[in-house]
Amino acid sequence: MQTFRSQARNVARSCIARPYTRTLFVNKHHYTTQSIGTSSQTPWFVDPEPLPVRHAPPHLAPNPQDLPENIPAHVKQLYVHLHQSPYLDPSSLIVREHTAMPPGPPLPKTIPKGKRQRGRTYSGEGLTEEPGGIWSWVFLAQVKEGTENRGSIESVIRLVRKTLLTMQPPLPLPPNSKRRMHNGWAMIDAGDFAVHIVSREAREKYFERPTDW
Repeated sequence: MQTFRSQARNVARSCIARPYTRTLFVNKHHYTTQSIGTSSQTPWFVDPEPLPVRHAPPHLAPNPQDLPENIPAHVKQLYVHLHQSPYLDPSSLIVREHTAMPPGPPLPKTIPKGKRQRGRTYSGEGLTEEPGGIWSWVFLAQVKEGTENRGSIESVIRLVRKTLLTMQPPLPLPPNSKRRMHNGWAMIDAGDFAVHIVSREAREKYFERPTDW
C-alpha cells in the first residue's frame, strides 16, 4: 500500500512540473503549440510589426494646373475658387488662352456663264482685322460624374457669379438665368473670358478637341 502511494505522489509531481501544452490549428497544413505555463510580452495573435501606413493615391489629390505667367489677376482668382469647389473634378479644370483658328482658303471665283462669259465675280480679300475669338481666356470645368442632374452645374454657376461680382471692381455679367440646365452644358460670358461648365458626356461630345473651344 505504501508503495502504491509513493508511485501516485511521483506521478502527481511530474504532472505539476510539466506545463500543459495544447495544439492550435492554424491552417490546413501547419500547426502550432503554446504552453499555458509560459508567458510572453506579445500575445500569439498580435502581429509584432506595425502595419504599413496606406497613403492616398496621387490621382485622388491632383496638383493645380500650372497657370501661364500672363494670366490676368481676376482669371487667376476665379481659378483658385473653382479648384476648391466640391462639385468639380479638380483634374478636369482647365484655363487657357483662346486658340485662334487659322484662316481658311480664299473664296473661289465664280465660273462665267453663257456665251458672253458673264457672271465672273471676285470675292475680295476679306476682313482686314486679325483673326481671333471673342474671348481672350476660356475656362473648362467638368462637374463630378453623376451630379450633373442633381444641381451641381447650377451650384458652380452661382459660385462663378458670386466670385466675379465680389471682385473690385465687379465684373459685368449678363442677367442670371433661372432655367435649369438639362443638356449638361452651361456657359457664362464674363467679358474678356468665358466659363464652360459641363458634364462628362457634354465634354466628350462638344469639347473633344482643343480647337473646338
